[in-house]
Amino acid sequence: MKGYVYILASKRNGTLYTGVTRDLPGRLFEHQNELTPGFTSRYGVKTLVWFEEHDLLTAAIVREKTIKKWPRQWKLNLIEENNPQWEDISWHLMAL
Repeated sequence: MKGYVYILASKRNGTLYTGVTRDLPGRLFEHQNELTPGFTSRYGVKTLVWFEEHDLLTAAIVREKTIKKWPRQWKLNLIEENNPQWEDISWHLMAL
């Protein structure tokens, strides 16, 4: 079963949230519509700025835990490697 690690942002260089899921389009919908109370709802973290697909959900979980331990600058670098403008990349999910 596939898994996805993702980073949401409130704005460029704003508040970040790193998560993991097996249904990225569904989970993003929940975040963007504030269907689950918590961190992302409280801080307006709704823009998908980075994600990574893994063949196994367990591998995605390990990667998420690793990224969560990183310094903030490493996360910013990860985002800016492929998304220097911090654009909403949720349109990529149409192919999932």
